[in-house]
Amino acid sequence: MPLPRLSDLPRLPVRPEDIVPQRINRAPSPLLAAGLPWVSVMLASLAAFSPVIASAPVVPPLAFMVLLAWRMLRPSLLPIWAGLPLGAFDDLYSGQPFGSGVVLWSAALLVMDTVDNRVLWRSFVQDWAVACLLLAAYLALGAAIAGIAAGYPLPLVVGPQLLVTLALYPLVTRGVALLDRIRLLPLGKA
Repeated sequence: MPLPRLSDLPRLPVRPEDIVPQRINRAPSPLLAAGLPWVSVMLASLAAFSPVIASAPVVPPLAFMVLLAWRMLRPSLLPIWAGLPLGAFDDLYSGQPFGSGVVLWSAALLVMDTVDNRVLWRSFVQDWAVACLLLAAYLALGAAIAGIAAGYPLPLVVGPQLLVTLALYPLVTRGVALLDRIRLLPLGKA
C-alpha cells in the first residue's frame, strides 16, 4: 500500500482566524479582549503546581514571563497597577514570601513604562534584552527575599533557572502573540 502524499492529507487551520468563519458585523468579544491577558497570567501562576521535583529552583517564573510578554506586545493593555493584584495572586501560589511578587511585579511594570516612554521604536532584540535584565533582576531579588525569609542566602542557586528562563522567553512571547490573536477573534456582534 503506497503512503499518502502530503497534498492528500487533511489540512489543519494554520491561523486562529481560520477557525472562526468571517462574517459581517462581528467584533471581538469585549470580555475576551479585556480578560484574556489577566486570566493567562493567573493561569501561568498556577504552574507552581506542576509535578517537577528538584532540589534547586529550575522552573522559570512563567507568570512573570507572561506578564512581561503581554506588556511588551500590548503596552496599553495591562495598566501599571496590574502588578499589584497579579503579583499578589502569584505570591499565593508560588511559595515566595507574600508581598515579594507585589513589589517586584509593580517595579517591573514601572520599569517597562519608563522604557516605553524613552524608547519609541523597539525591536525584538531590544525587547528580549530588557526582558532578560528584568527576569535576571526578578530571579535574583526573589531569591534574596526568600533567603532573608529562610535565614540563609539563595541567589547563587538560581543560575540554572535563569538560563532556562532566558531560553524559554521567546517561546513565551510567541505563545502570548497567539493568545493575542485569539483575543481579537470576531466572536460577538458589533
